[in-house]
Amino acid sequence: MPPHPLSALEQSICSAIDAAGGWIGFDRFMELALYTPGLGYYAHDSLKFGPLPGRNGSDFVTAPEISPLFGYALAKQVAQALAHTDTTEIWEFGAGSGALAEQLLSALAQMGVRLTRYTIVDVSATLAQRQQQRLARFGDLVHWAQTWPAHIDGVVLGNEVLDAMPVQLLARCQGAWFERGVCIAAAATKSPAAEQPVFAWQDRPTALRLPVEPEGAHDYLSEIHPQAQAFVRSLAERLRSGCAFFLDYGFGEGEYYHPQRAGGTVMCHRAHQSDSDPLTLVGEKDITAHINFSGIALTAQDAGLHVLGYTSQAHFLMNCGIVELMQAAALPVRVAAQTLILEHEMGELFKVLALGPGAPWTPLGFARGDRLHRL
Repeated sequence: MPPHPLSALEQSICSAIDAAGGWIGFDRFMELALYTPGLGYYAHDSLKFGPLPGRNGSDFVTAPEISPLFGYALAKQVAQALAHTDTTEIWEFGAGSGALAEQLLSALAQMGVRLTRYTIVDVSATLAQRQQQRLARFGDLVHWAQTWPAHIDGVVLGNEVLDAMPVQLLARCQGAWFERGVCIAAAATKSPAAEQPVFAWQDRPTALRLPVEPEGAHDYLSEIHPQAQAFVRSLAERLRSGCAFFLDYGFGEGEYYHPQRAGGTVMCHRAHQSDSDPLTLVGEKDITAHINFSGIALTAQDAGLHVLGYTSQAHFLMNCGIVELMQAAALPVRVAAQTLILEHEMGELFKVLALGPGAPWTPLGFARGDRLHRL
């Protein structure tokens, strides 16, 4: 095969590995691959969200791109939460294409809900620019930020945001525990221009452990989520009134660390294809991991928030009236929206977790099918 030079991102990551003594944890690698300014997957201008793959197409699709009924159903929950908590602001973290914000703002306006500000917090400048174009018609109602505010009063939303936060990998090999990290492949150090792997896995002994010791003596690989937990702690410090809803794919702790889930949950997405090798095509594909919702819930409780509800996306959306919205919609819209609630599609894999300060209450989306007992 013809030689090819290292990409600017690969060179940058190699420099980071060298500076760290030849090894970095996977969480650091994932952070660099996704968020290195101007080079990382979420920092460059490639199309990421949408239904169509291909050279000029997207890499994956999220619920708001599948059907606008997702945002319209969620709007009913948001409206109830704003009224219950006597707040008038929405904070969306990781707004992606801006589709969810557009749907919520349109639906809430139709419902006559008083809203004073919709703030999007997004670390990607390129995505923020696209969001600004898409949401320009809402004028000064929408604002953008890249850092946490001093305090938050309002409804916080995170749709597929926790799964993009870097994770650490822990591997049990022949009964001993290691942290799995990344080094520069030996072949790459000899001939960096050749067609060969640039990065390789390398394990180091660690005192870290999974929250649950997987049954059995077999080799086992999984993740812990310190950055997602740190995010929740930061939220708890700032959320004075209101509540937060996180929608993402994942499991409770018992299912997450099931003995048969021995290969972990890290996945990559590119052109609507998935693979489990984050060390290739670095910067050209998304890297994610499923969410341990038990860990997120416990972190929130320890930080002073209440867990207001936990259920599947299907139950949540049906509680919020998506079936009625589907019945009133045209056939193509109904068919697309089924993906959101069917068990073998997004309905069961995706979960919804609600958190809030103050006195506990039950949001609309958890009226039936609540699964707090499974956290």
